[in-house]
Amino acid sequence: MARYTCSFTISINVDNLQPLLLDLLQNCDLEIQYYNHDYILAREIPGNIPFSKLVKVEVFIEKSTATETETRMSIVIKNEELPLQLHNHCREIFDFVKQAIEQNRYWHLIESIAG
Repeated sequence: MARYTCSFTISINVDNLQPLLLDLLQNCDLEIQYYNHDYILAREIPGNIPFSKLVKVEVFIEKSTATETETRMSIVIKNEELPLQLHNHCREIFDFVKQAIEQNRYWHLIESIAG
């Protein structure tokens, strides 16, 4: 199973973050499956790639540590594909979503740590 993670610290009020993240994920051609106040689950839309390569994206918003101007969140991007090559489909989607978060105009990125 391919699995990529990244943590972000961004300059935005936690109450404004979730609607912006939902929009960002949909703009990345991901379908929102579920969300609540501190969690979002999205997946790649089936049809263009094999089922085992379909990517799921989980976003965890750390509300307990959020301040008026700073919020931390983590993403986990995974699929059933074995990551036998450095450049695989899951890694491509991870890089695309990570870049979209880092370059989003609605907040200022303070820190990004990929794992």
